[in-house]
Amino acid sequence: QVQLVESGGGLVQAGGSLRLSCAVTRRTLNNYAMGWFRQAPGKEREFVAAISRSGGTIHYADSVKGRFTISRDSTKNTVYLQMNNLKPEDTAVYYCAADPTLYTDYVPDHFGSWGQGTQVTVSS
Repeated sequence: QVQLVESGGGLVQAGGSLRLSCAVTRRTLNNYAMGWFRQAPGKEREFVAAISRSGGTIHYADSVKGRFTISRDSTKNTVYLQMNNLKPEDTAVYYCAADPTLYTDYVPDHFGSWGQGTQVTVSS
């Protein structure tokens, strides 16, 4: 079973940047499509970004397009989410997710493995 460990969350002012990391262990990153989701208090978990196994397909939620960048480094078995120009509405727990197949509906149910989450708080 693949294990995912997120890091890089924290408190940042609006307009600032953070880079989240998701370390993949027990399995090889190349075997998985990867996604980032987030969940704010009282809200459902929502899609943020996804990247295919090859890195050739990348998709973003409209709310983060142009501000967030997902990438993967197979040499480090790690996926990243670079978040720039952060807004208070980006405040949430961010989760890394993995699945051998990238389904283009980008729903949480189509990702079989999840990390524990990392808190991102953006102050105004």
